[in-house]
Amino acid sequence: MIATDGSKAAENVVDFGIEIAGCSGAKVYAVYVIDISFFDSILMDESWVKNAYEQFERVGRDAICCIEEKAKTVGVEAAPILLKGNAAEKILDFAENQKVDMIVIGSTGKSGVERFMLGSVSEKVMRNSKIPVLVVHERFKPESFIRCGQEEKIVSANIASSDTK
Repeated sequence: MIATDGSKAAENVVDFGIEIAGCSGAKVYAVYVIDISFFDSILMDESWVKNAYEQFERVGRDAICCIEEKAKTVGVEAAPILLKGNAAEKILDFAENQKVDMIVIGSTGKSGVERFMLGSVSEKVMRNSKIPVLVVHERFKPESFIRCGQEEKIVSANIASSDTK
């Protein structure tokens, strides 16, 4: 399972998750959670909340569809999943209910006030998961992987193409 917030920092998470799935023959669940608790905590008119929600939903759909497309280019099956609720709780519940083998998540994504308000989703997932969690640091950019006993291949270029099949 690849959990994303649609941020630029989540790109490494996607690459790692797809690479691991490719090596193990696993299916990927591309998960984005619209944190609806954010809408309960602010006093705004209904039309503003509706517009903000639609924007979050659009970002989420774009993020999980991007993961699905990247996975498809390297022969990995992926299912886009859009959830609503508390991000950490929904990620944990989905992972347990689907009996996923691993949760791949970024160490950070949102920044500044958003991160302060929402708390660290990755930390909550890591501390409360009964399933192995791979936390990918935003500053780490892999140059290459050795894919399943094959020769070394450049990931950043190959994930976006079909050269890693």
